[in-house]
Formats: sequence, C-alpha cells, structure tokens
Amino acid sequence: MFNFLGSSLWKSRFIVLLAVVFGFVGAVLLFIVASMDIISVATYVIKTIITGAHPEHFHEDIVAGIIGAVDLYLIAIVMLIFSFGIYELFISKIDAVCNIEKENCDTILSITSLDQLKDKIAKVIIMVLVVNYFQRVLHTTYETPLELLYFALAITALAVGLYFLGKVGKKG
Repeated sequence: MFNFLGSSLWKSRFIVLLAVVFGFVGAVLLFIVASMDIISVATYVIKTIITGAHPEHFHEDIVAGIIGAVDLYLIAIVMLIFSFGIYELFISKIDAVCNIEKENCDTILSITSLDQLKDKIAKVIIMVLVVNYFQRVLHTTYETPLELLYFALAITALAVGLYFLGKVGKKG
C-alpha cells in the first residue's frame, strides 16, 4: 500500500512538465514579440529618415520602444530560467549542458535548489522593474524643481539598491 502511494507521488512530479512546456512557450512568444517591437522601431526610424520628417518626440519614442523590447526580453529570460529550473528540480538534470561545456557544467541555467531558482528569478525581475521604471521616466514631464529632486532621489535609490544586490549576489 505505502509502496504504491510513494510510487504514485513520485510519478506525480511529472505534472510540472506543464509549467516547463508552457513557460518555455511563453518565453519564445515574448522573444518573438520583443523582436517585432525592435523591427517596428527600426521601421519607424527608416520611414522618418526617408521622409525627412522629425516628429516631436522622435528620440523618446525610439528609446521607449527599444527599452520596452528589452523589458520583454528580460521577462522572457525569467520564463526560460523558470522552465529550466523547474525541469532540473523536479524531472532531471539537463545533460546536454555538460555535453557541450565539458569543463563547466555550472551555467546560469543550472539550478540545484528552489532557493537558487528564486534568487535567479528575483534578480532578473528586479532588472525588469528597473528597465520599466526608466521606460516610464522617459515620458514624464517635470514642472517643478521638487519633482526633479524626487527623480534624482529615485535614481539614487535604484543605484544603491543595485549596488547592494550585486554585493549580495557575489557572497551567495
């Protein structure tokens, strides 16, 4: 009885393959959408150059479009790390990594614990938030010196946070 229960529980871990497959599909879709955004920005720039026009917020629109694509690429990376990590934690080590890189099997996608997976995902999510913040800042107007001071303080807080995040990452 207990052997059957234990065996059933062990086999039930394959349900995480749904998260692995759909996480990977989500990552691929995000890579495609981000690439289409870059193509859209490039098309916009080419059309502007050909017509000789110079729209009012031309530079901001280009930078915002590219930063938006970077944001999507980072989220796609989160999905990839999640898919690889869940697979390695619940199903099996990915042997292809060691076959390709014989001297160094410990890559960014190699996950050995749930805490390691959380840490890797958290760091990328923080970068997504930083990129998203800068994308929003591009379209913000500052009317008073106090608003500029808040902006400077926010940039300083981000820089300090990233500095300490790097310090923690090197110890862990």
